[in-house]
Amino acid sequence: MGDKREEYYDKAGVGSCYLFRLDEDCIVDATRRGHIGRFINHCCSPNAYAKTVEIGPHTRKIVIIALKDIKAGEEVMYDYKFPIEDDKIPCYCGAPNCKGTMN
Repeated sequence: MGDKREEYYDKAGVGSCYLFRLDEDCIVDATRRGHIGRFINHCCSPNAYAKTVEIGPHTRKIVIIALKDIKAGEEVMYDYKFPIEDDKIPCYCGAPNCKGTMN
């Protein structure tokens, strides 16, 4: 499902898309609207992580949780944990332990 949506956005010239997989069957699409959290960048040495939480029988939310104290003005970043694929997405995070790709 997410691959088809990403392909559609690419063909439509939308540019970047913001898809977050909750589980095997559910993906949140924040490409056209959503919380400012959709713009949080990837880092191989993150200061936060993403987690899904259930807040009701049919409702889940994505929360970002700090791994350490984050100072005012410091960028919040988490590891996107993209699935491993043949087509690599370059990583430019600059972390000392940067893996070079996000997948």
